[in-house]
Amino acid sequence: MKKLRVGVIGCGMISDTYINNCKNIFKNIEIVSCADLAEEKSAEKAAEYGIKNTSAEALIADDGIDAVLNLTIPAAHYEISKKSLEAGKHVYCEKPLALNATEGLALTELAAEKGLRIGCAPDTFLGSGLQTAAKLIDNGCIGKPIGVNAAFLSVGPEAVHSAPEFFYQKGGGPLFDMGPYYITALISLFGAVNGVIGVAKTTYPERKILTPERYGEAFPVETPTHIVSVLDFDCGVTATLTTSFDTVYPYMSSIEIYGSEGSLSVPDPNKFGGPVKIRRGGELTEVPLIGDLTENLRGLGLSDMADSIINNRQARADGGLALHVLEVMSGILDSGETGALRHMQYKCDRPQRFVNNF
Repeated sequence: MKKLRVGVIGCGMISDTYINNCKNIFKNIEIVSCADLAEEKSAEKAAEYGIKNTSAEALIADDGIDAVLNLTIPAAHYEISKKSLEAGKHVYCEKPLALNATEGLALTELAAEKGLRIGCAPDTFLGSGLQTAAKLIDNGCIGKPIGVNAAFLSVGPEAVHSAPEFFYQKGGGPLFDMGPYYITALISLFGAVNGVIGVAKTTYPERKILTPERYGEAFPVETPTHIVSVLDFDCGVTATLTTSFDTVYPYMSSIEIYGSEGSLSVPDPNKFGGPVKIRRGGELTEVPLIGDLTENLRGLGLSDMADSIINNRQARADGGLALHVLEVMSGILDSGETGALRHMQYKCDRPQRFVNNF
């Protein structure tokens, strides 16, 4: 099998999941090297996984690399992805694609100009949970979809993360951190968003770290932390989405879809599995999942992108989808500031249903 040779830039916590999956599950990916601003991190990862340790600049310039897996913090996504594309490398990036739609559009246009692919997390919508939900909706099991109520509620990452500051900088906050999972999931079910309106607030101007290493250290908040939004889809579905770092819930996730003949409870879109539950006049009943893609398979979108390159087709977690998600989130925050409805310019097709091909 032909493999896509990949270099990883950014060796934080999430890199272990990606590298392990690419080495052990996705047979069309070969992780060749890694880099990080903190050289000790990349040296540690290189030694652990038997790959080359290098600088970001050298990795991007390496002719032995076909694609860059960009796992840097959000503020660095645009710069690293741009440099990689300019060097002739395909790119797969952690979410969000960039900090705003202008940067996201520049990346997708650059990729198209260079004849390269750009993809972006999340890829959880390719898992058995959301693919089962998509099948039920497409088969008319709840009739005509009408509305959605979705929410992510949390106390904030400072409760569990020893260096949470970047979650509260521009490009962070609950909408940009967790919103991509929910918005991508809904687009995978219903297609493109027509317009959005939002209300956003910053409840606390500063937060305090609650983990033992730095307990009590305060830092400023630069982005809204409680956002309520309405998404109007082209297909006629209307969704409400609340994302918050300001609640007493350690973590609560919900997506409920209401149709003309029933309702559907959809899994946490931060996960690949279930459960999926349907109600048609009685109690919620759990539905067997299609396929076995239920574990933490981050990198599945990268594997699908590799297959799309080899077989000359459109990837599912591609730049067009990521740009649309980015514009939706940016539009929600802009609406929160201005009070105006924001219509989307950069729409995408609903991703094709997924068939396990790795």
